[in-house]
Amino acid sequence: MTSGLRHQGCLYGSDAEFLRMAVPFVRDGLARGEPVLVATTSANLELLRDAMGEEAENVDYAEAAYFGRRPPQRAAAIHRYWGQHGGSVVRVIAEPVWAGRSRREVDAWQRMEAGVNVVLADADIRLICPYDTRIVEPGIIDDARRTHPEFVTGMQTRPSAEFMAPADFARSHSTAGTVAVAGDFYRFDGDLGAVRRYVLDKATPLLPDEDAVATFGIAVGESITYLLRHGISGVSVWVRASAGRVVCTLRGDQPLPVHPFVGFRPPGQELADGDGLWLTNQICEWLDVSSDTAGCTVELAVPGHRAAEAFGV
Repeated sequence: MTSGLRHQGCLYGSDAEFLRMAVPFVRDGLARGEPVLVATTSANLELLRDAMGEEAENVDYAEAAYFGRRPPQRAAAIHRYWGQHGGSVVRVIAEPVWAGRSRREVDAWQRMEAGVNVVLADADIRLICPYDTRIVEPGIIDDARRTHPEFVTGMQTRPSAEFMAPADFARSHSTAGTVAVAGDFYRFDGDLGAVRRYVLDKATPLLPDEDAVATFGIAVGESITYLLRHGISGVSVWVRASAGRVVCTLRGDQPLPVHPFVGFRPPGQELADGDGLWLTNQICEWLDVSSDTAGCTVELAVPGHRAAEAFGV
C-alpha cells in the first residue's frame, strides 16, 4: 500500500450502500492487522456492528457528533488516532455532521475536508468520509467531489474529476472578509500586557467563569503574537457579544500572507508558512484569518455565558 494519506469520499443513499463500502473496508483492515476507527451516526454504528458479527469487537467506534466537535478538532483527532498506534497504517471512516449547521460552519467543515489533504499528507491513514445523499444538501455533495481525490462505491475506487487543489478550494470558501472595527475598541501599540487587560476587562462580564475568561485571553494573546511574528504591529482590538458568543476581532493595518490552513497543525508540526494559532483554533468556536490590500483580520469566537448556562458548553 502506498505510504501517506489516502483520502476518499463515499456517497451513499441507503443503509445497504453504506454497508457495501464499510464492511469490506473494515474487514480488509482487520485482516492486515491495521487499527480501524469508525466515526459515524449512531444508526450506522449499529448497522455496522450487526453486519460485522464477532469481528465487531475488534473495531474502535465513535459517534460522529462527538468525534472532534469542530473541524480543527476533527483533524487533530484523526492525527491523534494515527499517532496512538505508533505511526503505523490505520483506517478511519469519519462521517461529517451537516444537519443544523450555519453557512459559516458548513464552510469551515468543507475547508477542513480540503485541509486534511495537506495537514495529514504524511500520515499513513486510509480515510473514507461518507456522505448520506438522503439528507445532505446537493451543494455539499458537489463540494465533496472537490475536496476528495478519490471516491469509493462498494469496493470500487475512482478518481474524482472535480477535485481541486486544497488551497484553492479553501480560499474559495473563506467566510472572513474586511471588518470595519466599530464601537469600543483598543489600539494595540506593542504592549501585550495592556491589550490583555483590555480584553479580559471586556470579556469577563460576557463569559461564564474564570476559566473561560483565562482561556479567551490565551486565544487572543496567541493571535496577537501571531500577528507580531509576521511583522503586524498596528492592531485594533474589538471585543463584543454576538448571537450567544463572545467575539474578538483583531484588525491589522498591513496585509498578511495567509496560509489557508493556518492553525491546523500542533506546535512542532506546523506548515512551513502556517506557523501559530493551533491553540486558538482548538479553543474557539471559530477562527477566521483573512487579508486584503488595506490590512489583515483575525476574528475568533467562544460561547458566551448564556450559551454555557443553557447547554453546558
